[in-house]
Amino acid sequence: MIIQSKRVWVLGQFLEAQLELENGKIKNVLAYGTKPVDKDYGDKRIVPGFIDIHTHGAYGFDTNDAEVDGLRNWMKNIPEEGVTGICPTTITQSEEVLTAAVANVAKVVEEGYEGAEILGIHFEGPYLDMVYKGAQPQQHILKPDVEQFKRYQKAANGLIKVITMATEQDDDFKLTKYCAENGVVVSIGHSAATYEEASMAIANGAKSMTHIFNGMTPFHHRKPGLVGAAMRFRDTFGEVICDGNHSEPAALNDLFMSKGRDYTVMVTDALMVKGLPVGTKVLFGGNEIELYPDGSAHLTDTKGLAGSTLRMNEGIKVLVERANVPFDYALNSCTLNPARLLGVDDRKGKIVAGYDADLVVLNDDYSVEMTYLKGKEAF
Repeated sequence: MIIQSKRVWVLGQFLEAQLELENGKIKNVLAYGTKPVDKDYGDKRIVPGFIDIHTHGAYGFDTNDAEVDGLRNWMKNIPEEGVTGICPTTITQSEEVLTAAVANVAKVVEEGYEGAEILGIHFEGPYLDMVYKGAQPQQHILKPDVEQFKRYQKAANGLIKVITMATEQDDDFKLTKYCAENGVVVSIGHSAATYEEASMAIANGAKSMTHIFNGMTPFHHRKPGLVGAAMRFRDTFGEVICDGNHSEPAALNDLFMSKGRDYTVMVTDALMVKGLPVGTKVLFGGNEIELYPDGSAHLTDTKGLAGSTLRMNEGIKVLVERANVPFDYALNSCTLNPARLLGVDDRKGKIVAGYDADLVVLNDDYSVEMTYLKGKEAF
């Protein structure tokens, strides 16, 4: 198949080009008009497929549900927003529930499925801080435990690629170092770490921070906290929820302009109410949440923010149109940067010959015209 557009994202800029797709890969990047094409997208933007490394669920399914059909349905439908790679994400619960959750993802990966590629599991909790736990159920929060994590990873068949934890609770950074040595990204989150404690965690193997501004010590000019560390340590990755609810657009601009275009990672932190009607109430980690008209989900008892229903394509719009972030910064945050964080940037995150033919065709209003998964139309 050959597709083309006058705006194809190549080498950090839009070029007039055509893409020859074969056997799931980008076979050639050619000058516009070189060969007869199967589809000419005119002036529509063709960009790399989006990668969401922190998302709990959608369409009534949550990763902790451990349901094969629910997970398969999620993967099949999520390309409608341009997502071609994903990390299903757990929430703090009992060992029995979490073991079943990660085993379910491993089962689906082994047996096969349609849709977005599962690039790994994001294990959020249970090793978190009580004060900054957010919507995570406190009765299941524990101290970091290497042996217990090994059991989870065994059940996951090695698929846990990211773990969110409060590294200040990790005695001698035992779990932090174990994960770093075994190919698991340690992301500091739901954490009361000071700036100094964050520095030591990064020095001992942590590589990222989870949903910056949320679930962490705030910035103060005499106590920079985790937010200050995120901005200061520019070559440390940092997730951020770009729905305009979890963080004001001005704060998003502050973060992106501080870290530059190479280390910020857009995530949705989407919950199972994504794709469901406004007002829907469900249980999340044992707590009841409700979907608000602005797309945010809140705990019904405290009204606290629990998560989002953000679509990745809409996150780019928020960044560019409301936060005034340069387009390349915004696009990198959901393509190349998460690919680099997961170590799959040798095949994903860019439009380059030899890379996976995971592509998104964007309209000027940021709606998705078409998503290609391994060179095949998926939406």
